[in-house]
Amino acid sequence: QVQLVESGGGTVQDGDSLRLSCAASVNKANFYVMAWFRQTQGQEREGVAVLQPGSGATLYADSVRGRFTISHDNVKNTLFLQMDDLKSEDTAVYYCAVRDAYLHYHQWREASKYEYWGQGAQVTVSS
Repeated sequence: QVQLVESGGGTVQDGDSLRLSCAASVNKANFYVMAWFRQTQGQEREGVAVLQPGSGATLYADSVRGRFTISHDNVKNTLFLQMDDLKSEDTAVYYCAVRDAYLHYHQWREASKYEYWGQGAQVTVSS
């Protein structure tokens, strides 16, 4: 069983930066893809950034590309999401997620395809 523990959420102002962390209980080398999703009340979970550890390939939602960066620390088994130039529309609960099995690139941002989830971290951006 994989456990994911998130940290780093909080309240910031427009234009500020924040970094989320997601510590995995097992080595990320076993994961096919690792991702960050976000969700606001009444909305579906949106995939914002995905990393394939084996190749280093990444995928970003259009709304965050150029502002958010997904990365990992292999030694600490930790996934990160660096969020810069935050906007009020980035306000959401952010979740990390991982999947062991192969997943086609075109499905990397689909929440239903991920097996393991963190508990969520609230990010609030005030204008």
